[in-house]
Amino acid sequence: MDFNVVDNADQHRYEIHVDGALAGAAYYRLHPEEGAPTRVVFTHTEVEPEFEGKGIGSKLAAGALTLANDAGLKIVAQCPFIVAYLKKHPEYAN
Repeated sequence: MDFNVVDNADQHRYEIHVDGALAGAAYYRLHPEEGAPTRVVFTHTEVEPEFEGKGIGSKLAAGALTLANDAGLKIVAQCPFIVAYLKKHPEYAN
C-alpha cells in the first residue's frame, strides 16, 4: 500500500492518497496573525469507508501535522480525531 499526504490549499485540506486514490482528508482553516505564526485550525478529519480500519487516519494525521509544522504553522486542534492523535503523539504539538 503506497500512500502520500499533500496539502490541497485550494480545498483547505490535507489529503491522503493511497495507491493514487483519495482515501481521506483533514480539513483546516488558516488564521494569520500579525507578528505571530499563522494558526492552522484542524476542524474535521474523515477517511473514506473503504479505507477505514487500516490506519489511514493515523497516517493522515501524522502527515498533515508534519506538513503544518514544516510550514511553520501554529497547530490548533478542534477536530476530535486530531486532538486524540496529539495526546498520543505530543511530538507533533507546537
